[in-house]
Amino acid sequence: NRPDKLNSFTRAMHRELQSALDEVEAAGARALILTGAGRGFCAGQDLADLDFTPGASTDLGTLIDEHFNPLIRRLQRMPMPVIAAVNGTAAGAGVGLVAMADLALCARSSRFNLAYTSVGLTPDAGTTFLLPRTVGHKRAMELLLLNRVLDAGEALAWGLVNEVVADERLLERALEVAELLAHGPRSAYGATKRLIAHSLGAFESQMVLESETIASQATSPDAAEGVGAFLEKRPARFPGKGPR
Repeated sequence: NRPDKLNSFTRAMHRELQSALDEVEAAGARALILTGAGRGFCAGQDLADLDFTPGASTDLGTLIDEHFNPLIRRLQRMPMPVIAAVNGTAAGAGVGLVAMADLALCARSSRFNLAYTSVGLTPDAGTTFLLPRTVGHKRAMELLLLNRVLDAGEALAWGLVNEVVADERLLERALEVAELLAHGPRSAYGATKRLIAHSLGAFESQMVLESETIASQATSPDAAEGVGAFLEKRPARFPGKGPR
């Protein structure tokens, strides 16, 4: 619920979300809908919260280890089905949340963009593991290297979401799906999620590798230029880039 920043993550937002998940589990909820306030689902990490000054020791790797990875693990392991209801923009780790969800619905106006390499960073939130398994290797590389923006129809065709609905019906439809699941066999759903999680055996080690890689990349000249350009709303000119 940070609509003025497209629900991009800060440490405070991570803590608030974990607290909300505590309430969900304590209440014995049988289905969980994850959606965003306002016009965007989630724009990933708020880069303005981090220091990318050349030579600075950014704490991005620590942030991922302490917040993003535990969030992805927790949502994946929760005993109830998790439904992503994607309204508007999903970018960076926001796409990771969509890929992690058990089911995903999106509004017709939704857009998906990984955006990591466009700011000189590497992917996190489990995207390097989940995306190739969701959309295929070549399409995952297209999203990660070319930063192609997928519209709702393409996201459906590529298998990133299960269903596209009219913008005004998104939450209504998500609630219909959640209601259907809430009346289903909770123990069977939980056991099925555990089986799927077990089949992703290398997922844990891949998320550790992601956090180590992005922490290293965050101190590079590429990241300093890419993030600086993003925050200053100008085109990036990465070191060594020659004329076209």
